[in-house]
Amino acid sequence: MLEGKLAIVTGATGGIGFETARRLVERGATVLVCSRKLDRAERSAREIGSGALPEQLDIADSKSVLRLVTKVSRKYRRLDILVNIAGYPFDRKIWYKKFHEVKEDEIDKVINVDLKGTVRISQACIPLMMKRGGVIISIASTPAIAGHTEGAPYTLAKSAIIAMTKHIALEYGQNNIRAYALALGNIATEATFNSMTDVERKKASNENAMKKWGDPKEIANAIASLASDDFSFATGNTIVLDGGTVIR
Repeated sequence: MLEGKLAIVTGATGGIGFETARRLVERGATVLVCSRKLDRAERSAREIGSGALPEQLDIADSKSVLRLVTKVSRKYRRLDILVNIAGYPFDRKIWYKKFHEVKEDEIDKVINVDLKGTVRISQACIPLMMKRGGVIISIASTPAIAGHTEGAPYTLAKSAIIAMTKHIALEYGQNNIRAYALALGNIATEATFNSMTDVERKKASNENAMKKWGDPKEIANAIASLASDDFSFATGNTIVLDGGTVIR
């Protein structure tokens, strides 16, 4: 259970983020439901119900990150859980380009959100966690482990998130801060699933041993478990949730 815990969930208004925020609340946590658009955060928080509090946050903007963390520090003086889900949206124009064709500005767009945004909010939250410990969970991907033939900028960003997770685990383990990365396969979020053709969806589902897409609720359940004391002697792990695409 997560009774009495305070959590920040970025990208919490849809897909994995929304389901994660809802699951953490169901397990007893108070969750700051974060989005670049405050009205979307407010709408999602109302849908989740008591225990969900809306906050505006743009992880690509260091000032926005500082405002939120300063507010949390002054109001709560602590933070127990950070779940890094916000990322650059699936962009067909970038995803399907060959590695040598991807423009530098396209790489920068993805890196600034997926990697640097995750680093920004993690750096800002760690001092709050150092007081009594905490958990940082970040979203990576299976291509970051096994490689892929598409989405090169995303693979670069997610690979670095795995490295960041290991670094945090080693440097701050003595402060009782745990860190995990989730290497996800094809998850049927609205943003990704609905942007594909039927042929592309079928191809994606056939990539794993289970021959199906993952459900955002399945990822939320894993995150809620990692955030609890059930995993109190594990840290720095990259946990693969992909239906058996990468088996090691």
